[in-house]
Order: sequence, then C-alpha cells, then structure tokens
Amino acid sequence: MSKYGAYVKFTAKPGQRDTLSDILLEAAAAARTVKECEVYIINLSDAEPDAVWVTEVWSSAEAHKASLNDPETKASIARAMPLIAGVESIPVVPVGGKGL
Repeated sequence: MSKYGAYVKFTAKPGQRDTLSDILLEAAAAARTVKECEVYIINLSDAEPDAVWVTEVWSSAEAHKASLNDPETKASIARAMPLIAGVESIPVVPVGGKGL
C-alpha cells in the first residue's frame, strides 16, 4: 500500500486568510494524534495574499478519506467553508525524503 499525499491550495475570500489559516492550524494540531497522518503543514504564500497551502502525507488514500468523516474534522470544514473562495488539490505519491 503506497502513501497518499497532496498539496492543497485554499484561496480565502479577501481578508479571511488569517482566520482560515488559524482553522487549518487547529486541524494540524488535532492531526498530531492521528497516526495515519504523517505530515500536515500549513503554509502561507507571500506572492498570493489570499492563499493558504496545505502539505499533507497520509499512510494511505483510504486513511485520508476516512479522516474526512471524523466529527472534529467535519466541524472544522464547516467553520472553514464560508471563508473559502476556491480549492485546488494536487494529489501526489510520496516516496521518501527528510521528515518522511
């Protein structure tokens, strides 16, 4: 079973990037106790003032999908949705490197 990864770009509605990144940082803190979640990093872009990037690695695509059904995750998504203007996701297959 191969790992699942993604680079996810959230475009916040104008003026909402910091609030959105705070919600995503809460999700990252909660993910620390999820053994299937190996990496969950929140990144801000200097070039795009409304962009928040999430770098994530999971033990499998199934583990990632299952995480979306967690009640705490669903609550975070519900809080974040009104702040989001768009989402782009680039799925990847992590193969190794520092931190993995």
